[in-house]
Amino acid sequence: MVAIPAVLFAGISKGGFGSGAAFAAASILAVALEPGQALGIMLPLLMLMDVANLRPYWKKWSAPDAKLLILGALPGVALGAWLYTIADADVFRLLIGVISVGFVVWQMGLKLGLIRAARAELPLWAGALAGATAGFTSFVSHAGGPPAAVWLLSRKLGKTPYQATTVIVFWAVNIAKFIPYAFLGIFTAETLLADLFLAPVALLGAWLGVKAHHMVPERAFFALTYILLTITGIKLIWDALT
Repeated sequence: MVAIPAVLFAGISKGGFGSGAAFAAASILAVALEPGQALGIMLPLLMLMDVANLRPYWKKWSAPDAKLLILGALPGVALGAWLYTIADADVFRLLIGVISVGFVVWQMGLKLGLIRAARAELPLWAGALAGATAGFTSFVSHAGGPPAAVWLLSRKLGKTPYQATTVIVFWAVNIAKFIPYAFLGIFTAETLLADLFLAPVALLGAWLGVKAHHMVPERAFFALTYILLTITGIKLIWDALT
């Protein structure tokens, strides 16, 4: 009851709006499941969506920015893997909840003009730091979009190179996450069975996203996204602290 609409929502977000809001599915699942199960179910599905989105943007990305973010993300992924070995489920509930609410604050700040892209070009170390932060937040909640956006917005890329760069970066980051997820036991027979069941839902969501891109007002879609993330984020924070 929870997984099908959550994955469908993720596919629509990735296929039609490209905001990074697809991670909302992991947040929603983490309300009903252990955080590790939610992350384990979503990663293969996000990778499937990545493959579906690669073709339209192939080689349209900014290669230097993509390389910097990917290399920077690797230590962040390693940090997330280390944290997973020492932290209990409530720590991950808290992190996913805080990141969910933080994403809403970030997006609202952009919409209201309270957060602006850097006017001057950021130094390379800032790109590496953005990549490391993206790698960490991606590992613990599949939410690496905002840190990567900080760097990419400062680079003043066009719409297509920007989107293509995010596609290739998170395709690579998700592959990097797959290895520690497997070694840490995040994937189980149950999560893989769920993935087989949900794979058609993910692809259907991506297809619906392309259609929704032309039919559904972006403002309405993101209003729903922000409401879902705020509710699930607060619920996860509450569960973690109580």
